[in-house]
Amino acid sequence: MEKCILLVCDGLGDLQQGGKTPLMAANTPNLDRLAVQGSCGLMYPLGPGIVPGSDTSHLSLFGYDPRKYYCGRGVFEALGAGIALKKGDVAFRCNFATVDAQMNILDRRAGRIGTDDAASLGRMLDGMKLKGAEATFKSTVEHRGALVLHGSGLSPDISPTDPHGEGKVQQSKGIDAAGKKTADALNAFTKKSFDILDGALVNKERKSNGLQPANIVLSRGAGTLCPAPSFYEKYNLNAACVAGGSLYKGVAAFAGMKVLDVKGASGTANTDLDAKVAAVEGALLENDFVFMHVKATDNFGHDGDFDGKKAMIEKIDAAVGRLMALGATVVVTGDHSTPCKLKAHSAHPVPVGAWGKYVRSDSVLKFDEISCAGGQIGNIHGLELMPSILCWMNAAPMHGT
Repeated sequence: MEKCILLVCDGLGDLQQGGKTPLMAANTPNLDRLAVQGSCGLMYPLGPGIVPGSDTSHLSLFGYDPRKYYCGRGVFEALGAGIALKKGDVAFRCNFATVDAQMNILDRRAGRIGTDDAASLGRMLDGMKLKGAEATFKSTVEHRGALVLHGSGLSPDISPTDPHGEGKVQQSKGIDAAGKKTADALNAFTKKSFDILDGALVNKERKSNGLQPANIVLSRGAGTLCPAPSFYEKYNLNAACVAGGSLYKGVAAFAGMKVLDVKGASGTANTDLDAKVAAVEGALLENDFVFMHVKATDNFGHDGDFDGKKAMIEKIDAAVGRLMALGATVVVTGDHSTPCKLKAHSAHPVPVGAWGKYVRSDSVLKFDEISCAGGQIGNIHGLELMPSILCWMNAAPMHGT
């Protein structure tokens, strides 16, 4: 059996502008070598015509059907932030945001506040006592964070406070007694977050420097932990995760992977890819399968920054060369497309390429969204990726006798 590295470049897929996508425009000698020497194809993470979220798509890529195992984005954010979840806890994904005194949302990301400033503000909210619940809050990367409400009789069946767009901060509502109790606690947390953060020193300094204050926390994606088999139980493989973003760490933790803490893995454009590759190399000593995630390709797509995404792909390409030197099967793909011209996720398929001892070669010469369509992997569903990986590792079980 060969060991395997799965590299997921978030939001990798794109649409052509001037005849090329960022991936087509980038100088990618290592990804192209992977294509020439290996197999390529296209993948619909959740199926044709379905726009994937990063949470559901990663579940699918790991072989966990989201229709069965999706338990709310908040669960994965909380697990990725290192918050232990107990039965009955309700978890949320959160944003630091900027609002005015009338609760009009001016910036859902508070000017993409820096991770250090956000961490300072987040510590002011952790451990908040609420009527019927206690709050655990942790900031993660930039404006992102995770909230968990602990208490008896709580429910995830509530509406969010985050409208996920422009407008006012929403009042959460529940459909039954448990939902009302939880919504009341969430609304109280939201109000208190504004009361505490609006006058915080960090925000006073941000205002004086012409920056947006991160003066409220918006929440959505409520969920509770659901049972699932571990990655080892499913595939008889020891697995590890190298990522910067809490969501990806959280999905990996949900699957029972060992989540590594890598200094410099920031989940942003300045993430230390050398440190990530070194962590992958170390993880291969004790694990059969290592998942490595890079977030910034998605960020540039959301910002509509074609040149930034192209430049990030070229940095990733250099890392791919180092990964290919580690002696393991290497699989590269995305979790969804984030076209720069849309600034949002789309249903377009993503390229997938595999390289290694037990991978056939095909006629594809370039690793991009157009060229990979001619590869022998064909068009696959995200749930078909792990069975294919097991084949490429020479670890696929035989069915029948």
